[in-house]
Order: sequence, then structure tokens, then C-alpha cells
Amino acid sequence: MKGAVASGHPLTARAAVEMLSLGGNAFDAAVSAGFASIVTEPTLTSLGGGGFLLAHIEKQKQDILFDFFVNTPGLNKEDNFKPVMEPVEIKFPQCTQTFHTGFASAAVPGMLKGLLHIHKRLCTLPLKTGLAPALSYLEEGVEVSKLQGYILSLLEPIFRSTDYGKKIYTINGRYVKEHDRLFNPLLKNFFHGIAAGSSDIYSGETARKFIEEMKAHHGMITRDDLEAYEVVERKPLYIKYRDREIITNPHPSSGGIMLAFGLHLLENVKLSTLSHNSEEFLITLIELMKKMDSFKPMKNGNSITYPFAGSTTSPLIESFIKNTFISTQGTTHISIIDEEGNAASITTSNGSGSGCFIPDTGIMLNNMMGEDDLHPDGFFASSPNRRVSSMMIPAMVMKDGKVDFVLGSGGSKRIKTAILQVLINTIDFHCPLREAIEKSRIHLDDGVVQAEHGIPRETIESLGRHYEVNGWNQKNMYFGGVHCVDKKMDGWGDSRRGGSFLACK
Repeated sequence: MKGAVASGHPLTARAAVEMLSLGGNAFDAAVSAGFASIVTEPTLTSLGGGGFLLAHIEKQKQDILFDFFVNTPGLNKEDNFKPVMEPVEIKFPQCTQTFHTGFASAAVPGMLKGLLHIHKRLCTLPLKTGLAPALSYLEEGVEVSKLQGYILSLLEPIFRSTDYGKKIYTINGRYVKEHDRLFNPLLKNFFHGIAAGSSDIYSGETARKFIEEMKAHHGMITRDDLEAYEVVERKPLYIKYRDREIITNPHPSSGGIMLAFGLHLLENVKLSTLSHNSEEFLITLIELMKKMDSFKPMKNGNSITYPFAGSTTSPLIESFIKNTFISTQGTTHISIIDEEGNAASITTSNGSGSGCFIPDTGIMLNNMMGEDDLHPDGFFASSPNRRVSSMMIPAMVMKDGKVDFVLGSGGSKRIKTAILQVLINTIDFHCPLREAIEKSRIHLDDGVVQAEHGIPRETIESLGRHYEVNGWNQKNMYFGGVHCVDKKMDGWGDSRRGGSFLACK
């Protein structure tokens, strides 16, 4: 096997496999799949957003976290008006969430610079080769999958909020739906420019039009923001759990340290003695999620480091043990491994999208300044030119110094709980990857336990004596989408998010 990939769309996975078949490494595959995902998964990622790639370079025994997430905007901004975002209510099947959109919701994008930086640093194939799958998809159009159709239906108020959005997401006078074919002519031209080395959103004529549009709509991004943006290479966070070491996203992101905290609380809990999806097990998870929600690693600009000092976590550990039964007896992602042992875990996001496009590019901007979980001190409280703290957790699990498996998830604030539950399923309960990923999940949201379809009714009724519980009648992308591959070139793409797995022989 030359390698394996798990991703959120079959065409995204196919792009990666094509690079592996041409002799490319895991990073060629990741960059190509990253560009492809922008075309195949437009509701989840964009060149107007950002993300992270965690790389394990086997020959050098080196791990690097490439941070190309978004920056806070407003550097050297001339006017002093207070930005106003546009609230939009998005109705999931069994809950409603408010998203904040418009030009003021956009942070400084990093996706384009990130993918180009990684290509220059780690890839072996020409950039034109890596872009070829995405360009073919843009030329032929991409059929709207069941998942993309569902997300598009949720996000219709956002995706049809501008003239260009209406143009590309309206077919024969109606909004797009499953099985329609999407075309984005401006994005196709922009991608051809990337291949030719001429397309750029950070300088030149495109940047000038970009900033003019920002000013016209009272957005926060300035020319200085674009010029100042840089991709950062970081040392990953290393977390000890059972007999494994988990490598993931470090400060200034908060997702990795929150995962570390959750695993730290579980270290002395013998989960394997409990029955999966039992009342005892689920109460353990719920109480754990309570403590994770109360853990604020980035509050007031101060970061907490791992390993944790006793004074940092001791009170929370005592409270966790006291309130569980244990004391008496509980955005899109791509994972790749190649035959040389290199591994890439890349998580990218455009939030829910701002609904606003960079002029003449077909690129929808992110709405990261409007995601409340990314701004614990309040919207626009941070100074300009700072990395927004992300919940994304691209991760690798190591055993005996080698990559055991690679994983990550989309899902905003549900990412940490989705990853946590899959890690528990694999490490504590020894489930095969497919089973570990597809098992029903829970999530604690504003004090309400969201219980996914598949958890026994009697267990949900028992939990209802202790908590407010909302039982779902279906699996849903709300609970994240964990895509995973392992060292045996096996893997699984989460069905909640249209997941796909392919191996390259």
C-alpha cells in the first residue's frame, strides 16, 4: 500500500490517492486534498478560512504543527466605528443555533498561504500536479452530495445573502439541492491563477478590491492585516494517555489543551470496567464535559500549559470524582498516512461562512469573528493581528514511537467531545476504527445533554433523572465527523459528515 486517506468527501479522498499513486508523499496528498475540499465541501471550508496541518515526518522523526488559522483583523484601521454582525438562526433538527455573519464577522484568512507554505516545505510533486484534481472538479462541476445538500439547506440564509452567492447557489430559479451540480466560475479562474503563480488575495489588485469591499461594508480587515499575515510552524502538544502519546494542536489554540485536560481527568478512571453506553459510563462523560466546559485555558489572554500543575486541576479533579458514579464503582478534516510512515492530519474551516465573497475570486470569507466559542472574552475583545484561538484538534496517536493512527474532526465546539469519545472507544474499549467512530455520542450544550440516536431508551430515561436530556432520533453532523486512518492502511470516514476512506495500492 502506498498510503491511505479518510476525508469528508469521496472526491477529496480521490485527490489524495491520485497524488500517492503518482509517487507523492502524505503531504502532497494532504495539500492536494486540501485544495480539492474547497471545491467539494464548500459549506465547510474555503480559501477564505483557515486551519492546521499536523505533520509527522518519519525520516527526521519530526513533528510540526503548521498553523494557518485566521488572525484578528483591524491592524492600523483608520475609523473607530463598532463593527456590527448580522445574526442568523440556523435550525438543526432538534436545536437552533445563532450564527453571526456579514463582512464584520470575517477574520484574516490563512488557508491559501497555509497550503502554499506546506507545499514548499514538504511536498515533492509540482504545485500544478497537486492542483489538478481541484481544477478538474471546478471544470466539470461537483454533484451536491446528500450531506452537502443538507448543510446547504441549513445555511441557505447565509449562502444566498449576496448577489454572487445567489448566482452560484441558484439553479433554474431555485436554491440548490442534492444531486444538483455546482459550478463556481470565478473560483475556477482563481485556481488556474494559483497554478500559474499569479493568484493572490494578500497583495496586488485582488487585495486592493478586497479591502475596498471591506471598507464599503464596514468590515474590519485592512491592507496591513493582509500584509502582516504569516503561517506559523509550532511544536505540537504531546499528551500522555494510558500507553499512548497523543500529538495535537498547541497554544494559542484551545482545542488541544482542552482535550489534554479531559484525558488528564480520565487518567485514573478505569473506563474499561464499565459497559459502553451504560448509565454509569455516560454520567462519567457528562460530568467530564461539565469540567471541560468550565476549563478556560485562554481566558483573559492567559494560557495554561500541559503537563498541568496540581493547583490548576486539583479542585476540578476532586469535583469530577465527587459528581460521577466512578467514586462508587464513569469544520472538515483529512487524515493521511503513506508507505514511508509520514502522516498528515489537516483540519480546516470556514465557520458557517460569512456569506460575503472576495471580489472576482469566488472565495467566500469566514465568519470566525462571530463564533462565540472562539472569543471567551467577547466579540472583538482581542487586539488586531493575533491568532484566533481555535477548537480544531488535528491529532495523531503514537505507540512505541510510531504513528498508530491519525484523526481529527469538524464540529465547532463539539470537536473536543467527538475526538475524546473516539479516543476512549479505541484506547479504552479497543474498538476497531469503524466501530469507534460510528458509535453513538453525547454532547453537553448549554447544560443540556444531547444524546445521539443509538443510545438505549432506558438509559436516556435514567439520565433524565439527573440531567435535562434531548434524545435525537437520528445520527447527525451536529455530533462531529471524525475521519481516521491507521498504520495498517485501514481507516474510516465518519458517516455523519459524508466520510470517505480510500487506500492506494
